[in-house]
Amino acid sequence: MVALVLTFCAIQVNPTSPYPYVWWIHPFARIAIHNTVLAVGDAAAAAAIVQVSPSLLGSGGQSFEWYSIKLSESSENPRVVAPLLCTAPIKYKYVQYGNPNYKSTGKALLKLQLINQRSDFSFALFTGGLSKPKLIAVSNTIAFANPNLPNYPRLAQGKLWNETTVTWTSGYSIRESEPFVEWGKQGENQSRSPTTTLTFGRHSMCGAPAKTVGWRDPGYFHTSFLTGLWSNSLYTYKLGHKLSNSTIIWSQVYQFKSSPYPGQSSLQRAIIFGDMGKDEADGSNEYNQFQRGSLSTSKQLIEDLKNIDLVFHIGDISYANGYLSQWDQFTSQVEPIASSVPYMIASGNHERDWPNSGSFYENYDSGGECGVVAETMFYVPTQNKTKLWYSVDYGMFRFCIADTENDWRQGSEQYKFIEECLSSVNRQKQPWLIFLAHRVLGYSSSLFYYIQGYAEPMGRESLENLWRKYNVDIAISGHAHNYERTCPIYQRKCMNNESKEYTGSLNGTIHVVAGGGGASLTEFAPINTTWSIFRDYDYGFLKLTAFNHSKLLFEY
Repeated sequence: MVALVLTFCAIQVNPTSPYPYVWWIHPFARIAIHNTVLAVGDAAAAAAIVQVSPSLLGSGGQSFEWYSIKLSESSENPRVVAPLLCTAPIKYKYVQYGNPNYKSTGKALLKLQLINQRSDFSFALFTGGLSKPKLIAVSNTIAFANPNLPNYPRLAQGKLWNETTVTWTSGYSIRESEPFVEWGKQGENQSRSPTTTLTFGRHSMCGAPAKTVGWRDPGYFHTSFLTGLWSNSLYTYKLGHKLSNSTIIWSQVYQFKSSPYPGQSSLQRAIIFGDMGKDEADGSNEYNQFQRGSLSTSKQLIEDLKNIDLVFHIGDISYANGYLSQWDQFTSQVEPIASSVPYMIASGNHERDWPNSGSFYENYDSGGECGVVAETMFYVPTQNKTKLWYSVDYGMFRFCIADTENDWRQGSEQYKFIEECLSSVNRQKQPWLIFLAHRVLGYSSSLFYYIQGYAEPMGRESLENLWRKYNVDIAISGHAHNYERTCPIYQRKCMNNESKEYTGSLNGTIHVVAGGGGASLTEFAPINTTWSIFRDYDYGFLKLTAFNHSKLLFEY
């Protein structure tokens, strides 16, 4: 097979570097980079030419653009300096997709999409498949007109109901520019708010591949706090960077609607799902190939944005798993959503878990990121970024978000937070009490949870009495990549005989698994339980619509 691989030509691979990452091995991870033969100057490769056009992207300020790759055999032998074999490859596509007869004609044309990732790019032509790659040609470099542009804004609820935060990515350090947000009510005078700026280095990663073959410079993350907002009001904003010569680099103009005040009676709509990830809109391949449903989920949400007020992505966010270029891919994919409504995250195993890093589960699922990337790229209203539990008051809703990758057991710091979150809400003002977490702490009949006792060990033992005591309406989790809804349940018993409509007290908590955001699906156990009302082996998400203080619509 002949493959074309898009790479950042910035970091030289160390062919003797070990690959201790053993979980979630995917196509790119299988490419034997250390076995690659550089054959750019060989006679067999002399006729191979890779041309990419256009060579300048984003001239209109856009953060993504389509481009063409032309492959041809030539009798010319251009002078080509052997490139460094770059780490952190972005995507690849088999040349045969550009022309099934490529081997006989020597010509193909591929169409791909490239997003702004603050670097120049090159394409490399390989033969030999993934196990014995042989590099035979490298394209001209292509670049965005301004690779440092502010991109991918991500809104979030602040620590107060009338505070919204906006975080974005750029290539500008604080030594190069002064970042700010210009914002205000739509049609009124705009004001400017300063930002905090963060980044992280390779030394911040816990292990491979995040600090070895998956590493690349992440850029800079800027967060501004928009405070004193009027409830349910429309605001506009744009991102700015003032350079040392007083030139201002602007983003496009975005808009959002501010939060209702706690207890306010208005139409309020929240989307909830877990385990989405990202995928390539151009049909190319990447190292991580099991989130094919993610484009469908994000597309559906984008099409229905006018009917969405708030999004919770409850863990397993990008599935970058230590290949940091994939986080740009994810934030680009969700930008139309996250730039318009608060995009709240929870910590999942693929963001946090790593041996001896302090995570509750000491496995290799984060690929060496150990929570640093997600905690830096997204704002979460916590007191401590490494303890990703928090609450959100949104009108008639109180959301209590747990961090399942930290200890939640009785007596722990997080347990005390959960009880405080559940107990402190005024149910007369906020009747809808929702518990969110990544792993299933309540009930799931997925195959792997059936083996463990229908949930994480010690989950129900630690928290079920709290859910019962404070009358939690719905507990929603992900981790299992499917959909399941239980009856209102307590200690494995249905406490209400209704299955579709409920009036009065539930007498228990409805548990929902909503892990079908886009990653490969999880099988159910071949058993029937009395408490599992509905199951679906498919992709999807939840929508909660509060019409008033007595009517809540639950949709899947």
